[in-house]
Amino acid sequence: MPRHQVIRIAACRCGNVKIQAFGEPIMHNICYCKDCQTGGSQIEALPGATRVMDPDGGTDFLDYRKDRVNYRDVEPLLRAYKIKDSSPTIRAVTNCCNTAMFLNFEKGHWLSIYRHRFQGDVPPLQMRVCAKSKRSDVELPDDVPIHADHSLGFFARMIGAWIPMLLRGKWVHDSRIQLATHSRNSGSS
Repeated sequence: MPRHQVIRIAACRCGNVKIQAFGEPIMHNICYCKDCQTGGSQIEALPGATRVMDPDGGTDFLDYRKDRVNYRDVEPLLRAYKIKDSSPTIRAVTNCCNTAMFLNFEKGHWLSIYRHRFQGDVPPLQMRVCAKSKRSDVELPDDVPIHADHSLGFFARMIGAWIPMLLRGKWVHDSRIQLATHSRNSGSS
């Protein structure tokens, strides 16, 4: 099967929400930043929620170009969580079973889909990022490159994925994601 024909399905715990991801992801990484740890902890505390973070506190993502992800049919079943009102990221969580589905950097051209939402094989892990923020009790394995922050390789992959979108006129501010937003600081949950 050609690379562009690979279709992966990310599903919530109860199976009501399914998201299609087409082709290969931009990258497979685990993030240890404080925002991912805070957001992950908040979502994991919701009633019946599934895990977001790995036992070491990292959040495992497959990053896809936004034009290669289809969730339009299930968008009404998702709500957005922000760790604070000014956050540039939202975490899309299902209304049915409180499953975290993806992280959206609102001004970016990609969605970071939680790896644990995919069943079966996925491309191998490529890097660990923001390791300077990992918990002090965690020793990371040296199985892939470990970066204190977002590395040059991380940004090179993101820019490399963005260029074809620009050339095809696909770069549009992602105003299409219209999820009800909940923020911990605004008193919503």
